[in-house]
Amino acid sequence: MQKIMFNDKYGLTQAVLDGRKTQTRRIAHAGYIKFPNTCIGLKGNNRNKLYLKNGKNIVARSRYKIGEEVAIAQAYRRLGVNSDRVYNDNEIFEICWSKGWKNKMYVKANLMPNRIRITNIRAERLQYISEEDCFAEGVVQQHEDGANGEIYSYIPYEKPLYSTPREAYAALIDKISGKGTWASNPYVFVYEFELIK
Repeated sequence: MQKIMFNDKYGLTQAVLDGRKTQTRRIAHAGYIKFPNTCIGLKGNNRNKLYLKNGKNIVARSRYKIGEEVAIAQAYRRLGVNSDRVYNDNEIFEICWSKGWKNKMYVKANLMPNRIRITNIRAERLQYISEEDCFAEGVVQQHEDGANGEIYSYIPYEKPLYSTPREAYAALIDKISGKGTWASNPYVFVYEFELIK
């Protein structure tokens, strides 16, 4: 089983666990695909893995596939050993004494209590995101007035605030993936998912 990481600093792991975030966009790394004749296709036994192709060459593949269950990475110290799961001695040792205690990059997927199931994958340019998809990415509407009578943020009840959901998402993706990501408008794999309880 694979794992997936969501940014804790901006509340995205909690947004997934709360059911507010049901999509994630991941940059299709292949030197930021800039080819005008890039095509998108499905590959795999059940045609459930996505790829980007330029001419005859596949230049980027989706990391996950439709139907796959993926563990939500969380640092072990955030999970607590006193959960509903019964841990054996080796797992308790792994939890308490590994790098994964503080850093979720080092956790084992099979020790994670929360999972998502990939329900759909598509590829598109980052700026093609709709307002509806911004909400699926975890953007929230605040209870204050903005330019259109509403304001938005990527962390509930916190600032900074934005006039549109797209502005809030653009600011978020620049914080997560680096300044200028939104402006460069790279191809992204869009993973739609559901939380498995």
